[in-house]
Parts: sequence; C-alpha cells; structure tokens
Amino acid sequence: MGGAVQDMVILFFSVRRNGKSLGQMAKEELGALAGFASMIGTFVIMIILIAVLGLVVVNAMKNSPWATSTVVATIPIAILVGFYMRFIRPGRVLEATAIGVILLLMAVYMGSIIDNSESMRSYFDHSGLFLAWSLIIYGFIAAVLPIWMLLAPRDYLSTFVKLGTIIFLAIAIAIMQPDIKMPAVTQFIDGSGPIFGGSVFPFVFITIACGAISGFHALISSGTTPKLIDNERHIPMIGYGGMLLEAFVAIMAMVAACVLEPGIYFAINSPAGIVGTEANEIISKINSWGYSVTVEQMNQLAKDVGESTLFARTGGAPSLAVGMATIFANAFGKHLLALWYHFAIMFEAVFILTTLDSGTRVGRFMLQDMLGNLHPKLGQTSWLPSIILTSFIVVSCWGYFLYIGVIDPNGGVNILWPLFGIANQMLAAIALSVGTAILIKSDKIKFAWITAIPLVWLMIVTTSAAYQKIFSEDIRIGFLSAANSMSEKISNGYIPDYGIDVAQKLIFNLKLDAGITIFLVIILWIVIIDVIRIALTTNIKNRKRKLSDV
Repeated sequence: MGGAVQDMVILFFSVRRNGKSLGQMAKEELGALAGFASMIGTFVIMIILIAVLGLVVVNAMKNSPWATSTVVATIPIAILVGFYMRFIRPGRVLEATAIGVILLLMAVYMGSIIDNSESMRSYFDHSGLFLAWSLIIYGFIAAVLPIWMLLAPRDYLSTFVKLGTIIFLAIAIAIMQPDIKMPAVTQFIDGSGPIFGGSVFPFVFITIACGAISGFHALISSGTTPKLIDNERHIPMIGYGGMLLEAFVAIMAMVAACVLEPGIYFAINSPAGIVGTEANEIISKINSWGYSVTVEQMNQLAKDVGESTLFARTGGAPSLAVGMATIFANAFGKHLLALWYHFAIMFEAVFILTTLDSGTRVGRFMLQDMLGNLHPKLGQTSWLPSIILTSFIVVSCWGYFLYIGVIDPNGGVNILWPLFGIANQMLAAIALSVGTAILIKSDKIKFAWITAIPLVWLMIVTTSAAYQKIFSEDIRIGFLSAANSMSEKISNGYIPDYGIDVAQKLIFNLKLDAGITIFLVIILWIVIIDVIRIALTTNIKNRKRKLSDV
C-alpha cells in the first residue's frame, strides 16, 4: 500500500504542476541544496535501475536462440504497430494492439523453428557479453527514435500482454491449485544463502522492490504519465490501482517461483562463482544443502523447455519462466511446455525492454534539464544534437554497470542487485519526502502521516542496508570487504593470470558501488532533514498565525 500511496500522490501533484518531473518538483518544493541533491541522486539511481533490468534480459537470452530470436522479433513488431497507428489506421489502438499480440505469439512459435534449424540458430546463439553490447546499442537507438515509432507501440503491447498473461496465470493457479514446494523458511535465513548475502532484515525489503514500492514508479508517475491523463478522476485508478495490480503481479511471480522444487530453483539461480561450472559439481553442492535434484532431472527440464542448459541462469527471469510454464502446461497442455516457457520469457522481456526504453528517455530528459543550466540549447528536448549527446551519456553510464554485471562470475547479482534495491527504495523515499513536503506546505499537515509512515520505514530499511553493504566485514555482504578479499587473492596468486583483468575490474566496481551507496545515503538524509525543517518551520508559522488570530 505504501507503493500505491507513493504512485498516486506523486501523480496527483505532478498533474497539478503541469506534468513536472520528480526532480523539478523537488527543486521547487524543497530547499536549494535538497532540491539539487534530489535531482543528482534521482539521475544516478535511474542509471542503476536500468542496468539491472538490462542484466535480467541478458541472462534470460544468453546462449538461447529461441529466447533471443523471440525478443529480437518484438522490435520490428513494435515498429510495425507504431506505423500502423500513425499512418495506416490512425487512432486504432486496440486494432493495432491485436495485430501486434498475434505477431508476438507467432514470434514465439517461429523461435522454436529457428532453434531447431542448424543453419539459423547460430545467428541467435550468443554469449552474455555480446548480448550486453547489443542491448547497449539498442538502448541508444531506442532513446533517439520518436516515441510513436517504438516506445509507445511496445508500451501498448507490453500492457496487454502483461495483463493477459497475469490473468491467465491467476486462472491457471486457481484451476490447478499447485503445491508450494519451497519451504516458508530455509536454513539460509541467517544470510548464508547462495543467491543473496545478508540477514532477512533489512535485505528482504530491498530485494522485493517493484511489487511493494518502487522509486522508478515515481519517475514515471511524474513528468510522463501526467501528460496522458485527460481527467483527474482517473488518477486513483491509474496511480493507486496500477500499483495494486503490480503487487498482484508480484504475488503471481512468487507463486510461480515457489511451485518449483527447491533443488531446481537453486540450480537455476545459484551463480557459477558459488556452485561451480560443471553439472556434477553444481548438483553435489545443492544436494549438500539438503535439496534433492539430479543432473538428469535438470537436463530433462532444459530439454523440455527448449534450452541447452538451465544451470546458473541468474537474474530471476528464467526461474520465473520455468514456474509459469509449469503452471500453464499443467493447466492447458503439458506437451507445450517449451512454448509456454519462451512465451513467459517474451512476456518478461517485452515489459522490461519497455521500462528500459522509457527509463533511458526519462534519464535523458533529466540530464538535459541539468545541462540546460550550462547551455540553454542543451536543455531543449527537441534539439537533435542535445538528444544524441545526452542519450549517449545515459546509455554509456548504465551500459558500464551492465557490462560489469555480465562479466561478474557471480552473475552480477551480488554486485548489482543490492545496489539496485537500495537505490530503488531510496528513490521512493525521496519521492515520499517530496510528497510529504508538498502536503505540509499546502496546509494539509494532518494528511502528511499518509506519506510519512512509509517514508520512515524506507528511511530505516535503506540506511540499515546501506550501512551493512559499506562496512560489513562479511565478503558476501560488504562491498569494501569483498574488494579487499579479491585484492588479497590476486596478491597471493590465488587468481590465475587470465582472470586478473576481470578481477581488477570487479574490484574497481565494488569500490565504486560503495562510493555510490555513501553518496545516495548522504543525498537521502539531506532531503529528509530538509523535510523536517519544512515541517518545523510550517508548524511555527501556523502557531504564530493562530496566536495572532486570538
């Protein structure tokens, strides 16, 4: 509900301020220092969010011709839908979307043909690094293209595909009533798990993000969505209702993941740096944790879903797709398991790429707004040189973090995901701070608790998580301790010569992550202290006004 409050409040205030972005509202409603800090912090957080989303897509597509060909096909399909709505049948959104959805389903089927073709599959069978560079190039092109050509049609497609898929998933769960195989609590509750290091508090609250509260939503609720709203009466359904639907999606995703056998879940999500690279080595490690799974079981599952392997497919997308495919197959046809799996991959990739496109564009707008203070022409969002320059800078920034995540032997999860979770929730805290400040300054202080309660919780969670990520001596938790441990391994000769270059890059990035975390914590507290100042100042003014009235 905290997420729903944030989304609706920021959307409402942005609409009332002619569609101003979160950064612009922070600059106007908070003090000069807090406003500037909010704008810089929001931009940095945006970069991190996009990089993690890109990593999810890359890990879902790597060495998978079927998945890669399907996701690639969504690009020309979206462009076709864009031209259809603009030139062929203007305004026919549902008609164009229906055509697009049919073509997406055909793309999933054609992916199986490509995967079974020896001459064609090599064109789509690529490593994570190749896919990362491809995604970076795509991100730049998508940010420069007009909205109607790619972003808007893909947004329509992703919305209908997402809604339809989740509805069908809910129906399938209701029909099948699958057993939850994952225990409520595992031995990894102490923070020793293979996927994430750290105790339940505070790390579970920065791991589960978009289904609870997401700062990224605040960026889209301000600046972008207000320009699409015809009537303020639509705000509760779009802002509050949209977030509740997102929470429903998160619950369905949790169910889909938890219907998997724990051994299979850990085999898919545990990074190679933890469990090894050979199948027997991985299985032995997982069995030692008390979870039963065999090499034959994993090989058969990979064959059934049309993949060469499912080991160490970190990021969450593959395991979610396997869970969804299992539920759909049991409800609507087990012989279609591979089609259901790759449909689920396409479903995830379409809305993630939409988020990546829109996030890059929002980041570009934010950068243009800041650079406009240096040179007026750079602040013009329609000036092509400014569009190209700022798009290149934004894509280069998130592309760097994506690259580091891809070369990380742990799948980028331990380096990027905690930083992503902290940054996303800090952005939500900044958004709630802006909302609280506006309520206080608008003489609506009696309603300020509505935004203040989730703000206090996020303040505690993000600060606690950030402190541990910076200062913890556990190398699985602390950025700096992990960097120092890796440096010692290089000095002692424990890392072979061919791995030293990657290790040095990871050391630099771990230290960079620690620096970014410190920077974000400082920004958060600058904003919170300024909100407290506004509250105290307003309270004093109100008391003086009441005394003068007497």
